[in-house]
Amino acid sequence: MHTNILVVYKKNFEEVHDVALATVRQVLDELVSENRVRVDYTARETVRRADFDGPDLVIVLGGDGTLTSIAHSIDDSTPIMGVNSHPRMNDSDGSYGFYMGSDPENFKSDIHAVMEGEGIINVLPRLQAEIVTTSGNKIVTDPALNDLLVANTHQYQPSKYRLQRPSEGIDVIQQSSGCLFSTFLGQGAWFRHVANIEGSVFPLKEMDSKYLFVARDLPRDDRVDDGSYWAWTGEPTVMTSDMHRGYVVADGWDEFHFTRGATVTVDLNGPTLQLLTFRSTIHDRVAHWIGQQ
Repeated sequence: MHTNILVVYKKNFEEVHDVALATVRQVLDELVSENRVRVDYTARETVRRADFDGPDLVIVLGGDGTLTSIAHSIDDSTPIMGVNSHPRMNDSDGSYGFYMGSDPENFKSDIHAVMEGEGIINVLPRLQAEIVTTSGNKIVTDPALNDLLVANTHQYQPSKYRLQRPSEGIDVIQQSSGCLFSTFLGQGAWFRHVANIEGSVFPLKEMDSKYLFVARDLPRDDRVDDGSYWAWTGEPTVMTSDMHRGYVVADGWDEFHFTRGATVTVDLNGPTLQLLTFRSTIHDRVAHWIGQQ
């Protein structure tokens, strides 16, 4: 039985990425010649959601930005393998590659581990928002592996909204620069640059059921320590727009627009993502953020 593999690669005419692609292609060509796999290749700039309907495995060659840009098209049953095409360990200008479990040097052994069912499968939760318009139309946004922003489309204007988390007793009117939501793993991408949570640690048992929230640039007098300014919560957050035009942006990519009166409900019920790593789990990389509870 063939394993259908889709390789999505970063193409920006830098030699380091071309060399990495050549390495990956050479290894996969060997598996093709052994009649073990079928492989399709597509650049990130040309990939379409329909391309992800058939593969048994998606290999992303690039960095974290490449992976997050295409992960929203991948369902909860298709494993994804990140290969860092420009590792920082080899070049100070390279990519850290937090989600990238492999690299060109280790790719051959890692893909053989996948074929033998020996990779580490990290099942990661994702944020998602549902927009309900005043006419009752429902729009479900792309899932976010890192973070999700709800804000005024004109960033020079305040984001005005009603914020509710009824089970926590939160029902407030706010003006801020918008609300930022983050998964536990995604907090290093942007959230920690917005909210001062240095020194905070989180129980491992809560990683899959809770997310981080902060109202950006909320006036200091309104920064109450009750979960309306920032929170680590498992409850849905509901925002009712008082903006002429706002948007939801998942992982810094596609925008989903709404207008005044729409409600935006954010929770951690998006489809999970099966991320492959090989020498450590993804949580091992952020052990300093994880408490012993």
